[in-house]
Amino acid sequence: MNATRLSIPYCAVVAIVLSLSAPTARAASQTYQLDPDHTRVTFGWTHLDFSHQNGRFNGVTGTLTFDPANPAAGKVTVTIPIAEMDTGVVALDKHLQSPEFFDAAQFPTAQFTSTAVKATNSKHLQVIGNLTIHGVTKPVTLAVTINKTGTYPAMMGGLTVAGFDATTTIKRSDFGIAAYVPMVSDEITIGISSEAAVEKK
Repeated sequence: MNATRLSIPYCAVVAIVLSLSAPTARAASQTYQLDPDHTRVTFGWTHLDFSHQNGRFNGVTGTLTFDPANPAAGKVTVTIPIAEMDTGVVALDKHLQSPEFFDAAQFPTAQFTSTAVKATNSKHLQVIGNLTIHGVTKPVTLAVTINKTGTYPAMMGGLTVAGFDATTTIKRSDFGIAAYVPMVSDEITIGISSEAAVEKK
């Protein structure tokens, strides 16, 4: 080929190749704090197979390291205060906090700490980690949906926020809480809906 017919100079070709091979800039991971006022951890069970009952934990706290451009690199730790249990029945709350069930006096918190995150697609993750309840630690996998990432309106502080929903199912007997199985179901469904925000410096 006649070199005079080349329409792009050699130096321009080199520049294009270098630009294509350069790594794409990504936003750095940020640390988010779970908002207790917008975080709900619910748990559900069956009662004698007649009904499906549920309760929730209030006052949940936690830390999330998250990069929307690379969610699989994320990490999360959540702490759940057992004394903040609310089933809507005060007597049941006290019974569940007793030594027959959670034994809140000896084990006042439950905790989840992630060990790996796998992205299923741009909106769904599998978050694998260790769940500690009643002094027993077992591996669990959360099915997580990324609801939205962005910022609050200026009138709400303009915080950078990430919102998630997550679900999993455990067997309470695996954690040493086996009273009244199977009349009260061994399988417990857990649901989490949360907003987490980056604190302004």
